[in-house]
Amino acid sequence: MTTYKRILEGITVLDLSTFVTGGFCSAMLANQGAEVIKIERPEIGDDNRHSGPPFINGESPYFWTVNYGKRSIELDLKNDDAKRTLYELAEEADVFIQNYRPGTAERLDVDYETISEYNDDIIYLAISAFGQTGPWRERPGYDLLIQGMSGIMSVTGEEGRQPVKVGLPMTDLITAMWGAFGTVTALYRRETTGEGEYIDLGMLESTLPWLTKQAGKVFADESPDRMGTRDPVLAPYQSFRTADGYINIACLNQKLWYELCEALDRPDLPIDERFETNADRVQNMGALEEELEDTLSTKGTDKWIEILVEDAGVPAGPVFTVEEALNNPQVEARDALVEIDHPKLGTIPVIEHPLRYKYAESGFSDPPPTLGEHNRAVLRKLGYSDEEVDRLEEAGIHGTKSDDTE
Repeated sequence: MTTYKRILEGITVLDLSTFVTGGFCSAMLANQGAEVIKIERPEIGDDNRHSGPPFINGESPYFWTVNYGKRSIELDLKNDDAKRTLYELAEEADVFIQNYRPGTAERLDVDYETISEYNDDIIYLAISAFGQTGPWRERPGYDLLIQGMSGIMSVTGEEGRQPVKVGLPMTDLITAMWGAFGTVTALYRRETTGEGEYIDLGMLESTLPWLTKQAGKVFADESPDRMGTRDPVLAPYQSFRTADGYINIACLNQKLWYELCEALDRPDLPIDERFETNADRVQNMGALEEELEDTLSTKGTDKWIEILVEDAGVPAGPVFTVEEALNNPQVEARDALVEIDHPKLGTIPVIEHPLRYKYAESGFSDPPPTLGEHNRAVLRKLGYSDEEVDRLEEAGIHGTKSDDTE
């Protein structure tokens, strides 16, 4: 029987980042088999460990979601012994990730020029809000700010009301995915050239390519508007009220429009001049919504899913709560939410990543690490004796004395 490896097996990643951008990026790499060593501040760790509530026995479930499958080592980078240890780790690593504000890496002596002196074929990923150049390079930046400055908030929410932030840390996650993509492509290039790479990744620039349809309107000298769940070029393509909730309906062509009207038993709609073509329906979205909700409000969402989707094949879906999104027959059938053993909590839930290969393995094999869980194990792998580890701990490169977990 063939045993398949995970694609990034043998790749080592040093992750100095905090919060979501670098964390989700390196989690994606861990999911594909990379060994991710998370470098954390002694006794404090990644700020994301403390984001909350809620907490479960002092642990943050939010932290789990971007840190499955990693190892944690505490290093005080203001300590020379700790810095030497970091450089030794960098010598053996393939990837180095940090999300400091421009200038901070240089002050800590962990910038690309310094790290590449120890490993000239390192893939170095520098994540920041606005990139390493430009007039805004030193500004602080977080998801809320980038959602506003990228134009996302200007097209999110209801017409005539205030702009709305997407309910996820969307630009953090967008940037993280670009970071993982850039890292993997740089590793591929290194395989052919033998050369390392420096990647300058800004959150604002990472988000702009996702504007797609809205950017297209600007290119055509039009101004995108806030439209709630409505679409600027398709109708019906939005959420509608039902008797007990909401349903999303997506009619991308005339055939689907006719099938929807037939399933709703509304033969009057296709011959109404306001709704004959998609362009007509876009022009008369308000009236269209009123007509459709008159019918949809007569039954509950589940019944309409049965009528529209299962019987008629119309593209429609319920608007789930997050709990419903994580717990339903499709998610269960695909093992998208699984459990993994945790050293403090027994088992915890894991949202698996979606790449399913035929000829390679993927997935998380280990839980998110507790702070400093792998201090001694990582140093032993570098060749440190127990006596050397004890000396370094006493010198303050870690926080409190670490457990011997491996």
